[in-house]
Amino acid sequence: MSSDSLPGVTSGQAGEATFIQFDDNSLLPLLYGEHDQNLLRIEQQLGVSLASRGNRLAISGPADSVEAANAALTALYQRLKKGLDVGDGEVDAVVRMATQAPAEESGHEAVRAVHADDLAISTRKRRLTPRSPGQKAYIQALRSHELVFGIGPAGTGKTYLAAAMAVSMLIEGAVERIILSRPAVEAGERLGFLPGDLHEKVDPYLRPLYDALYDMLPATQVASRISNGEIEVAPLAFMRGRTLSNAFIILDEAQNTTPVQMKMALTRLGENSRMVVTGDLSQIDLPRGAPSGLREAADILAKMEGVAFVQFTAADVVRHSLVTRIVRAYAAHDAGKTGEGDLFGGDK
Repeated sequence: MSSDSLPGVTSGQAGEATFIQFDDNSLLPLLYGEHDQNLLRIEQQLGVSLASRGNRLAISGPADSVEAANAALTALYQRLKKGLDVGDGEVDAVVRMATQAPAEESGHEAVRAVHADDLAISTRKRRLTPRSPGQKAYIQALRSHELVFGIGPAGTGKTYLAAAMAVSMLIEGAVERIILSRPAVEAGERLGFLPGDLHEKVDPYLRPLYDALYDMLPATQVASRISNGEIEVAPLAFMRGRTLSNAFIILDEAQNTTPVQMKMALTRLGENSRMVVTGDLSQIDLPRGAPSGLREAADILAKMEGVAFVQFTAADVVRHSLVTRIVRAYAAHDAGKTGEGDLFGGDK
């Protein structure tokens, strides 16, 4: 019999099955889920069989899958021990982390991220932890670098986690304001052609950024902080000529910037500020033949000290599982048409 060295959990062998024994029976209904739905979800995703008796859970199946299930269930139990919730998203996250663990990490080490305090981002409304290896690398980069590029497909949490980190740093007093920006119109920010006043012109393009804020802060705080200037949501065109100090700046949908716009945005960075640039190079809406500022920045700055690039893939998609399959299908289709792209996606 061996111990996994985590408090409250013992693992070992019983015949051909691996078992886990938990020390707090009161947490097991939450761990297993209503009608054992969490166990069923793990069985379906990993191809293992789970059988519970008392406070012991037997796992049988292929060795690698058994190890992943053991790590996943142990991590979920540790979340519950800390008073954190466990739902479908958390179950999917631990399975994702366990099955995609880097070669140098065990499954138990990899899934620790979903309950680790040092990787958690705390806001007024949420406590967020990584749900994929890409998100883990991203959060680590956000904590340690002043300029971070998050590049990859939709649904990987690029903008959401950046907004969460920005709110967390604002609450802690590490920055004095948050500035959220994105290109207001796909190809050139032609605001004058849109109906309505200025607010009505740009609001539809900035709505996803507002949505992220409302997930992190009570609505009254979002409104008051926008009113007093602590939070600014503005189209990229409004950044020209400014120096942004003591701020957390997020440039979203950066694949739709031109090289001139990207250079302008990056050179706004002032003292005690951080900037996160997010985008998906498979969804460039610029006119055909027009270069993307995000792609150019990736080529120019990829090896620069102090700048972090985090590349997300379809494996990091944390939305509905169908979204992952859609992203992979489109990636395969694009690869078939153009050949394999470089690290940052697509052909030049």
